[in-house]
Formats: sequence, C-alpha cells, structure tokens
Amino acid sequence: MGMNEERRLQKAKITLMRNEKFALFSGILMVGRTSVDDNIPTACTNGRDEKYGREFIKKLKDPELAFVVMHEGMHKAYRHLTTWKKLHDENSRLANAACDYVINLQLKDIDPEERIIAMPKYREGVNKGKVMGLIDEKYRGMNAKQVFDLLKQELGGEGGDDGEEGEGFDDHDWEGAKELSEEDKKKLERDIDQAIRQGLMAQQKLAGKGTGGISRELEELLQPKIDWREVLREFVKSTCRARDTSSWRRPNRRYLSTDTYMPSMIGQRVGHLVVAVDTSGSIGNAELAEFLPEVKVSPKKLIPRRWTCCTGVHRWRSTSSTTSRKYLTLLAQPSLWVVAVLHLAAYPHT
Repeated sequence: MGMNEERRLQKAKITLMRNEKFALFSGILMVGRTSVDDNIPTACTNGRDEKYGREFIKKLKDPELAFVVMHEGMHKAYRHLTTWKKLHDENSRLANAACDYVINLQLKDIDPEERIIAMPKYREGVNKGKVMGLIDEKYRGMNAKQVFDLLKQELGGEGGDDGEEGEGFDDHDWEGAKELSEEDKKKLERDIDQAIRQGLMAQQKLAGKGTGGISRELEELLQPKIDWREVLREFVKSTCRARDTSSWRRPNRRYLSTDTYMPSMIGQRVGHLVVAVDTSGSIGNAELAEFLPEVKVSPKKLIPRRWTCCTGVHRWRSTSSTTSRKYLTLLAQPSLWVVAVLHLAAYPHT
C-alpha cells in the first residue's frame, strides 16, 4: 500500500532538508502549519501556513511535489505576501505572476538537472507535457517589483486586473496574510529571520563554509537590521547631552542659600554641530516624513551653541548656520532637511 498524501508531503520536506542544495531553506520549511486540504485545488500559502490540495498531490511525481513545496517555502522566505501587498492591490494577477517568475527561475538554477525538484507538468489536455507555472529567462536577476513593472509595461501601463498574464500552479492567499494580527506579523518576521539563519548553518554543515548560491534577496534578509531611530537616540543620550554627570567640585547654587551643599550637573556641551545633508534626490517625501519627527526631537536634547547645515550632491553647494535658539525654526524647512538625521551623529564638533 502506497503512502497517503500527508506522508508524501512530509517525505518531500525531509528530502529537501537533508539535501545540501536546499538545506538553506530547512528552517523555512518548518515555519507555520502544513496541511492537506480537500478543498484546495492546488497549493497556497498566506506567508506563514501552507495548504496543499489532496487531488493535486496525487497527480504529482515526487520531484514535482518537492518543487511545489520549495515554491511555497520561498514565498515565505521572501515575505512576498506582506512585502508586495501594494502590488497586489494595484493588480493581483500581475503581482502573483511577478512573484512566481522570480521563484521558479531560482529553483531551476538550484537544481538544473531536476534530480531533486522538477517543475510540475500537465498530464492531459491541450497543455499536456508542458510545465505548469511561469518561467522566463528575461526576468533573470530581477525582484518581484521589477518583474511587475515590466509586465505592467507590456500591458500598456494598465493597472486593472484584466491582464492576460499566464497562471501559476499555486494560489497566493493575500487575504489570509491580511488577516494576520500585527503581533502575528512581528512574530512571523522573527521566525523567518531565525529560520533563514538556522538554514544557513545547516547548509554550511552539509556543503562547507560559504554562502554560494544564495540569492540577492536572501542575502539582504540575512543582513542585520538596525533601527536608525534607536541609534540616533542612543547617540544623543550618551554623547551629546550637556549635563550628563554630577560633581561635588562645583556646588549647586540653588541650595547654597539654605546652607545645603549639593552637587551640580556638569558635562561637555556640544559646541559646533555640523550636519551634512544629502540632496541627491534619492530621498522622497515618504522618507522625509519619517526623518523629520526624529530631527525635531534632537535639538531639545543636544542644545548646541551653534550648528551648520551643509547641502550638496557631489560637492558642497551651500551652508547655513544659526544659533541654538533658532534651531527649531530652520528645522521646519523641508527642502533643507533631507537626510540630515542620518548624518547627525556622524559630524559632532565641540
């Protein structure tokens, strides 16, 4: 008696996790819940959980099933259903196609001889013998947004869902991803990040050191993420505050009239603060709106005696200076403050 669909699905995942070519995704394959559903026509994921149709599994050979499992896993690894939500809102058909084009090319590159995974093929009908899913060499090296833009251009820039781009072999549960709570989304992000790192260690054990074969998107996911707001606040708090320690050498005059000897707060106040502003045009209104609130808070803690703002693209074009009491006034000029907050901690001068 053959294995049922649940067992075949479990076997496919174990086979992938034990293979050095796919060990990188071993942690991802364990994220979320995996189930076989009689009501699912093919396969789908909401970015966390995977569902596979029972009848669909029955039609697939083992390498084909492994390909589908990896396909769903890479949707999760790249966080397609959260990262590209705006693309889905603009044109769901093209968003689905763009994500699939990126993934299928990468999977074909990992196992070009199809020893472990193989794109599913139609068994009957007019497409008999042809591969299911979307794959095209012209999209090599692109991310989903770049593919989406090209597909949109081919349709004449239309933003509706009437395009006739080919269908993939799986469904993308965008609505299911939308229903995840903010807490669930944050936990999923942590789980995926940890899973990728665990997979990298597993791959290195099987294939040796090095991260050869990792896509650009995964390399970016492996980079540590630092919140610039926290860095800025910590810098202001630890370095630039005028009064950061107490000293008995200089008594606090406020209490001398009561014959009470108390220490005073002393510290190195910021004298001349230089802020370099990037005006190359790489920062848009969205980034600017994110920067300004943090910049406006900084003067209250820095209290510099003088500050200089330098603006330029490839060379210094202009500078403007003011005293600390006018600091907040000039901060209200959006055209001047582009990425000043990013350079604030880099050029303090006392």
